Amino acid sequence: MTLTVRGLSVEIAGKSIVDDVSFEVRPGDKVGLVGRNGAGKTTLFRVLGGATAPHAGTVRRTGATGYLSQDPRADGTRPGTTGLRHVLSGRGLDVALERLEHTTAALDHESSSRAISAFAEAQEHFEHLGGYAAEAEVHRIVAGLGLAADRLARPVEVLSGGERRRLELARILFAGSDLLLLDEPTNHLDADARDWVIRHLRAFTGALVVISHDLGLLDDAITRVMHLDREFEDAAGELVEYRGTYSRYLAAREEDEARTKAVAARQAKEITRLRNRADSMRGQTAKRARVAKNLDARAERIAATRVEAPRAKRRLDVRLPEPPPVGRTVLAAEGLWKSFGPLDVFEDVSFDVGRGERLLVLGLNGAGKSTLLKVLSSRVEADLGEVRVDARARLGFFAQEHEDITAGRDLLQHMHDGADLGDAQARSVLGMFGFSGDKVLQDAATLSGGEKTKLALARLVAGTRNLLLLDEPTNNLDPGSRAAIGSALAGWAGTMVLVSHDPEFVRELRPDRVLLMPEGVLDHYSDEMIDLVVLA
Repeated sequence: MTLTVRGLSVEIAGKSIVDDVSFEVRPGDKVGLVGRNGAGKTTLFRVLGGATAPHAGTVRRTGATGYLSQDPRADGTRPGTTGLRHVLSGRGLDVALERLEHTTAALDHESSSRAISAFAEAQEHFEHLGGYAAEAEVHRIVAGLGLAADRLARPVEVLSGGERRRLELARILFAGSDLLLLDEPTNHLDADARDWVIRHLRAFTGALVVISHDLGLLDDAITRVMHLDREFEDAAGELVEYRGTYSRYLAAREEDEARTKAVAARQAKEITRLRNRADSMRGQTAKRARVAKNLDARAERIAATRVEAPRAKRRLDVRLPEPPPVGRTVLAAEGLWKSFGPLDVFEDVSFDVGRGERLLVLGLNGAGKSTLLKVLSSRVEADLGEVRVDARARLGFFAQEHEDITAGRDLLQHMHDGADLGDAQARSVLGMFGFSGDKVLQDAATLSGGEKTKLALARLVAGTRNLLLLDEPTNNLDPGSRAAIGSALAGWAGTMVLVSHDPEFVRELRPDRVLLMPEGVLDHYSDEMIDLVVLA
């Protein structure tokens, strides 16, 4: 139950992420893999989890491994597989359950002794494998993750992105793996589910490596930090290790950077002093020439061993264009009703959104928040009701699961979709979000979750919108990017309907009103509602 990495080199799109790194994660080790968006954490993680082969070196995993990718939609399951069967497959119980379901259905059509015997045998086999006790355990885990029990009976492919992710995490935890590799495990979780995951990981006795921007998780559930420090696209990153929590690591890193900066400044000052003094003695007496030569040598010795001052951290400078004119009522919904099969997601929801207004949609997981935004954007059709959008409205939709980002197409091609931009303009907007050089020609599907978020936001900026529908726009962003994008949206004069679990982002945006789902109740926003943002 260990992860052993030796001489590992990882590349993506011809760019080196790490080169010749080695480390080991043993039982009881709880490692947080951190770094800025775009540093290559998810790419490195795919190699550690076995989803991608390394460029060089070896990755050895012993014991059962549970790997949660950042986009579990890509982890295919057979069509029609129910949520329960998918989770049970973590221990190989899905085949026994399928046999039991098959014989049960056969018994409903034919009550012959042969059908009864087949059902009894399947039931006994499922019980012998611990299937009924396992079902109870699955329900306990799913409840802890905030996934409604009725979702277990639904096919995996009809679940929302957030539900699919929680189901995949439930499968991994149910499997009882010795080694856990989890990429952003608290994404899409409400406060109770997030706390449950942190408690579970804190009590986990195996080997854990986790990518997260969740400071609470990094401080409560890990004992060791690995920082992928990669500032330039054309150079491999450095993997810096530290024993302790993430907050302690940040404090130690800041102290180290302050000391290094002071040493670099002293060395630069001394080199300048020595060279200036040497220059003042040149061309004079032979004795002064010898002194100047000695001063030059001293300056060269210092220069040969001088330390590099820490580079200034790259910051996004996001500027949203002024929104085009629009009518007083930008969007109105009347009597919206949406169901999936026998499940009513919401019913009789009515509201309107005025010019420049910010409407926050709140509700527990499964309350239909994302579905509502898809109905408003015409991506999903309501069963009943009507959505009216002002004729001058230019609508932009940010999808939580980045459905608009498709494999095989680069960043520039995505920017040209729906926006009349030349390459120079597209590159300028992408540069605002930290994409430059050959990065804009990279297959967008290979981006990390944070980079996909930035690309999706860049496309909204390029479109000169005046109405934005935002579904968790700060997901996967590092703190600096989250602050920059939050500040840009807070200063924008357009109209917004948004879903967010991020209390700091909501505080900065200061919504005007709140729509409580699935009831569809409207209320004015107040600071007291911030607790509902975390619970939503």
